[in-house]
Amino acid sequence: MTIDILTLFPEMFIPLKSSIIGRAENAGIVKIGIHNIRDYTADKHGKCDDVPYGGGAGMVMTPQPIVDCVRAVDPDKRARRIFLSPRGRKLSVDIAKELSCEKSLLLLCGHYEGVDERALEICGFEELSIGDYILTGGELAAMVTVDSLLRFVPGVLGSEESAQSESFSDGKLEYPQYTRPAVFEGVAVPEVLLSGHHANIDKWRARKSVELTESVRPDLIKDDN
Repeated sequence: MTIDILTLFPEMFIPLKSSIIGRAENAGIVKIGIHNIRDYTADKHGKCDDVPYGGGAGMVMTPQPIVDCVRAVDPDKRARRIFLSPRGRKLSVDIAKELSCEKSLLLLCGHYEGVDERALEICGFEELSIGDYILTGGELAAMVTVDSLLRFVPGVLGSEESAQSESFSDGKLEYPQYTRPAVFEGVAVPEVLLSGHHANIDKWRARKSVELTESVRPDLIKDDN
């Protein structure tokens, strides 16, 4: 799988190259390219933004550097092109799974007050949001999207079961987890988890998952029904 990210701030993506995703890239499971949009601007001062037509606060990213960057990175139009934007459909487990099946993705990170609409139209971007709130740029949204979808790519996680048993995988929150020691500061691990009785453990986990979801995110239960 290939993921290309277009941004004005490539240095923000250093954390993306570590931990599980870094190991997956080293193993050749995924290839992540970070591309500086500023390298493609025709402005002699390196500008990639300008004042918005019609007035308003802030600056808007100009179309030329974005379009030229997209054409250079994906000349054959093989990638699914996604613009991280609060206007887009909201990222979910189902969307993450859907994106994980793509061979090539191209993610555009906006900044300032937004992106010239013509760049989105010319390049054929769809829009994706990670939630109903505003960030200073699309870089963090891109990292969240990449992290969430790569968990469903075979070989990225140490255990394929991990992605299937986590929160939201079945519409509910994940059950509580425990590890050694069996007693910590007077608080003991539930006895059922020490019993070795896998059927009872599965029942306990299913019950706790429902209880936790009803307590913290009852909207998920309603949506499920």
